[in-house]
Amino acid sequence: MSSTTIPTIQIPKCEPGIGKLIFQPDSTDLIEGVRIEPHPIWADDRGYFLEIARLTQGLGADFPPATTQVSAALTYHGAIKAFHFHLHQTDLWCVTQGMFQVALVDLRPDSPTFGLKNTLYVGQLRPWRILIPPGVGHGYKVIGITPAMLVYLTDRLYNPKDEGRIAYNEPGIAYDWELQHK
Repeated sequence: MSSTTIPTIQIPKCEPGIGKLIFQPDSTDLIEGVRIEPHPIWADDRGYFLEIARLTQGLGADFPPATTQVSAALTYHGAIKAFHFHLHQTDLWCVTQGMFQVALVDLRPDSPTFGLKNTLYVGQLRPWRILIPPGVGHGYKVIGITPAMLVYLTDRLYNPKDEGRIAYNEPGIAYDWELQHK
C-alpha cells in the first residue's frame, strides 16, 4: 500500500542522515511515545533464554489479550525492510538473534517530535524491547554477517487497512542506510 493512499500520513522533510542515535533506554532524544526497556537474557553453557514479553508487565502491559498477536520475521544479512507504519496498531519489537539498525521517523504532524528520526542498534549486543506507537514509521537493516530474527507483538490483529509503506529511500525522510563509520 502506498503512503499516498492514506491521507492521514504526511511525509516530513527531514535532514539527510540517521537522526538521533539512541544509546540509553531513557534518552531524551526519543521520538514521542517510543519506549525502550532492556530485556533480560539468562545464558549458560547450553545457550540462552530470554523473555519476549509479559502481557501484564512492562511495555506489553496495556496490550489486550484478545487481540494481541505474536509474529516473527527472519531477515538475511544486509537486507533493508523499511518503512512501515500503522494508523492504530502499536508494535512491541524484540530482536532475538543477530543485530538490527532500527530506523524510526515520526510521521504524526501533531506530534512535538514530527519529522524526528531515531537510530537504534539493537539485538544480541544490546537486548532492548522497543514499543513503537501508531504513526511512527519504522524499519531496519540487518547488520553483521548472519541473519537476524525479530519477534514482535502487536496490540491488534493484522489488518491491511491499518498499515502503509514508504520506500526505504524516500527523499523526504532522507535516511542514510550506508555504513556510518567510514
